[in-house]
Formats: sequence, C-alpha cells, structure tokens
Amino acid sequence: MTQIDSIDRKIIAELQQDGGLSSQELADRVGSSAASCWRRVKALEQAGILKQTVRLVDPARLGRGLDVFCQIRLKSQSRTQRAAFEAFIEAQENVVECYSISGDWDYLLHVVAEDVADYERVLMHGILDHEVIASSSSIFVLRRVKHQTAIPV
Repeated sequence: MTQIDSIDRKIIAELQQDGGLSSQELADRVGSSAASCWRRVKALEQAGILKQTVRLVDPARLGRGLDVFCQIRLKSQSRTQRAAFEAFIEAQENVVECYSISGDWDYLLHVVAEDVADYERVLMHGILDHEVIASSSSIFVLRRVKHQTAIPV
C-alpha cells in the first residue's frame, strides 16, 4: 500500500464527492496550495489510488430503472472457462458490475434493465446463451436504500 498522509486523505475524500473540482477549489477545501494539490493528485493517479474521473448517472432517467443481481454458477472452475466467461461479461453493456465470489455461486452480476421483459431478454438471449454457464438465480431490487461510490479514507 502506498503511504498517504492526512492531506492526501482529504484530497481523496473531496474528489470522491466531486471529481470535477479545480486544483484551486480542491486546495481551498483541504488547506493547501493549488500547485501542491495538483502534484498530489498526479502522484495519487500514478500510484493507482485515484482512477479515471467520471460523472454518475441516474439509471432510471435513462430508462434503466430496474436493478437485478444475478448469481451465476459455471459448469467448471477451469481457468479457461472462467476467462471465457469474464471476457464475455466484459462485452455485456447491461452488466455494470461483475464479481467473482465465494460460496455456492461463482459470480455475482449487477444488471441494469428497462423492465422485467428487458431483463429477460438480456438473461435468456445473452447471458445464459454462454456455453460455460450451468445455472443462474436472479434477485430483483425493490428499492435502493443506500448507494455510494466513496471509499472511506
């Protein structure tokens, strides 16, 4: 782990709330100079702590108001089948997150869809068509209680 100090932690916390802050705005918030903040941000990026800057989107406003968590079990745990499945999932635009997990299931997918019919199309004519999948189970989100992207620093 890269060593970070209290100013770095403040910078990370502020950028997780608003990635569009200018160096001067960031400096004002963390009590540093703009030049120092810029150098620190670049160092945090080079260390891989800060990733790309993105804007968060409201999925419902784009017609993707249904969240589904889909558990996947593979036919085999071979390296080849895992790699094939993961490459396939990377290309699925409705799958916004994919986790390799422990327990009875092998993967957990977060799928966004327009509605149940759209999810059925994604699942039945996309995901389950892949030859390495043995079974799946779907969990439909009723209401998002908490969603945050910020990591505690």
